[in-house]
Amino acid sequence: MEPVDAFFTAYASALLARDEHAVTALYAVPALVLFPGTAIAVTDAAQTAAFFASTWSQYAGIDTARPSITIMGEGPVGVWADVTWDHGHGPAERFCYQLVAGEDGYRIAVLTLLELPG
Repeated sequence: MEPVDAFFTAYASALLARDEHAVTALYAVPALVLFPGTAIAVTDAAQTAAFFASTWSQYAGIDTARPSITIMGEGPVGVWADVTWDHGHGPAERFCYQLVAGEDGYRIAVLTLLELPG
């Protein structure tokens, strides 16, 4: 699905550039981030920018972010994508992204951590 591929290409570029403002522009407000034991209701874009700005150090030395995308479902408001990220040495991270369609393309509305394939 070309728009989804284009979205994740832009997302990977923003992540690799360590540009929290470019990443933030790819998230919807409101949004929801779900990790084990944590649910974060994002009510302001500044929350997303601050979160990513605080995480760049954990990606030191990573200069590759290749997404392997499986569309889990489509609906009138967007798509659900299962994405496994390869940072150059095999699967490194896996998330389910609910992307909502807007006037200027997709935005991440819900981000959920998934188990890596194994």
